[in-house]
Amino acid sequence: MNIKISATLAGDVSLGGEVSVSRLGFGAMRLTGEGIWGPPKDRKAALAVLRRAIELHIDFIDTADSYGPNTSEELIAEALFPYPAGLIIATKGGWKRPGPNQWTHDATPAHLRSAVEGSLKRLRLDRIDLYQLHTPDPVVSFEASVETLAQLRNEGKIRLVALSNVTQEHIERARKIVPIVSVQNRYSFADREWDYVVDYCERNKIAFIPWFPLGAGKVAGEVLARVAQAHHATPKQVALAWLLQRSPIMLPIPGTSSIEHLEENVAAASLRLSQEEHAELAGVPELAATR
Repeated sequence: MNIKISATLAGDVSLGGEVSVSRLGFGAMRLTGEGIWGPPKDRKAALAVLRRAIELHIDFIDTADSYGPNTSEELIAEALFPYPAGLIIATKGGWKRPGPNQWTHDATPAHLRSAVEGSLKRLRLDRIDLYQLHTPDPVVSFEASVETLAQLRNEGKIRLVALSNVTQEHIERARKIVPIVSVQNRYSFADREWDYVVDYCERNKIAFIPWFPLGAGKVAGEVLARVAQAHHATPKQVALAWLLQRSPIMLPIPGTSSIEHLEENVAAASLRLSQEEHAELAGVPELAATR
């Protein structure tokens, strides 16, 4: 069966009215070593996945300085620089990594400035198109963190400012300081804790980037399996299609270290659920998904 596989089939979403990207991106966290630490076991394979993503017309790649740390950004530059026209690389700062599977807060102004400078060098960029505060720091003024990103935007080192792992209150506070073009929270077919944030973003034309868009593989249930079978698709593809139809501002970024899985994910861009199927799936009880 010859099916066109292209991220463009998911349609576009605007980032702050300045740029549009296809609504199916790629999350580059899983390209690192085990525990999101150090280099991948197979560097050539990781580079091949990134290059295949571009061939499949993905034009939004999400990463962070804490993935590795630094490894994910370095791989992106090694695989794709000089970057194709229209590619948006989104990165983040505000976490430190003392070891595998360990994350500590640091969203102080000094650290964020250092993080942006480091990301610019590793990604070989003069300006980062989309920079996200990775998470609010409980011991640092949220306003101080956001003001630092606003200053870096004014200095031309960041083009667009975004947030991750935030509440609606955080978004509203940040928007008083600088335009916020996207929000990245945990969200999937199986985990809809942040439904109200998705709705807020849709009302305010802010892109919503769900991380763990497949619920870390916890995609299950008779309804999902039946819908997948009806479409000759996999349950994961149906889960991604559900996300894409959940809201026009949805920008899923499924990540993988496998070209096979990458192609499976991108093929979901062409899958269309009926209104009845989408409504039925929306009524399935939530499944717990943890990071």
